[in-house]
Amino acid sequence: MPAMTTKERFSRMYARKEADRIPILDSPWQQTIDRWVSEGMPTRDYVDYFDLDKIGTIRVNYTPRYAESVIEETDEYKIYTTGWGATLKSWKHIASTPDFLDFKVIDREAWAEAKARMAPSRDRVHWDRLEEHYPVWRKEDRWIIAGMWFGFDVTHSWMVGTERLLVALLEDPEWCVDMFDTYLDLNIAMLDMLWDEGYTFDEVQWPDDMGYKGTTFFSLKVYRDLIKPVQKRAIEWAHSKGVKARLHSCGDINRFIPDLVEIGLDGLNPLEVKAGVDPVNIKRLYGDKLLLHGGVNAVLWDDAEAIIDEISRVVPILKENGGYIFASDHSIPNSVSLANFTQIIDAAKKHGAY
Repeated sequence: MPAMTTKERFSRMYARKEADRIPILDSPWQQTIDRWVSEGMPTRDYVDYFDLDKIGTIRVNYTPRYAESVIEETDEYKIYTTGWGATLKSWKHIASTPDFLDFKVIDREAWAEAKARMAPSRDRVHWDRLEEHYPVWRKEDRWIIAGMWFGFDVTHSWMVGTERLLVALLEDPEWCVDMFDTYLDLNIAMLDMLWDEGYTFDEVQWPDDMGYKGTTFFSLKVYRDLIKPVQKRAIEWAHSKGVKARLHSCGDINRFIPDLVEIGLDGLNPLEVKAGVDPVNIKRLYGDKLLLHGGVNAVLWDDAEAIIDEISRVVPILKENGGYIFASDHSIPNSVSLANFTQIIDAAKKHGAY
C-alpha cells in the first residue's frame, strides 16, 4: 500500500479502515529526549528523526490567569505558582510529575473570584504561533488537534486539590458542577472563536484522569451524575463541528467505558495496562465503536526483549480493522535508551503495517 499522510492514517483509523500502517503518536519526557541526544540522536525533533506521525496542536489558555512567579529555585528543583493558582515544586533532573504544595481556590468564595477571571478573550490564544504554523500543518496534511481541559482532573490536580474535590463531589456537588461547566463553557467559547477565524481542526482531545491502580477515584453514580453530563456536552459540541473527540484518562477506568461509548466518545487513551486495563479485551468489547490509542505497557519499554515480545503480541490484535494508534500506556520514561526506542519503533512499524 502506498505511503499515506498522517491525516489519511488517522482518518482511516477512525473509519475502522486499514491504512499503510497504524499511526504512531507518543510523548517522551524532556529528560528522555535529553538522554537520546546524549546517546547520539542529532536533534531534539524525535518525531522527524524516527519518521513518526506529525500532528498540529492548537492550545488555548483556559486558566483564571493568576500571576505566575518563581518562589524558590535551586540546581535541583523549582517552586513556583501557576495560572491556576496552584503552588508547585518541580524537580529538574527527575522525570516526574510536580509536587502540588498549595492552592488558591479552596472554597466557594475563592472559586467565585477565579470564575470571574475565566471569561473568553482573544488574548488567551497565541495568534502569531497559529499564523506561522497552521498553513504548514495543512500543507503537510497533518492531523490537527484542538486541546480542551475540563472535568475532574484539572479541578482536583490544578485548581482545588484532590482531597478537597473528592469531599466536595459528595458534600457540595453543585459547586463541582459549576466548576466543570465553567471550564467547558470557556473551552467551547474559545474553540468557537478559533473555528470562526478559520483555524479548523480534525479532533478535540482533553485529559481527565479518572482512575488509578485497580479502580476509579469515584463511584459510577458520581461519574454519571456529575461528570458524564459535561463530557457528553463536549462530545456533542465536537460532533456538531464534524470533528472527533478523544479522551486521555489514566488509571483503571474499565467501569466507565460503556458510558463513554454511550455518549459517543470516538477515541480513548492511554489504556493503562499497569493500572488494570487490558487493551486487547477493550478492543474485543468496543473496537467497533472506539478508537484505541496506547495500551503498550510502559513498564517494559526499557527491556528490549520484553517490549518487542509485547508489541508482537498486542499490536496485531489492536490494529484489526483499523481503529488503533500506537503508543505506550502513558508516556516514554527516561529509562528507555535511544537503542531501545529505535527497536520499538521498528517493531511498531513492522507489526503495525497492513
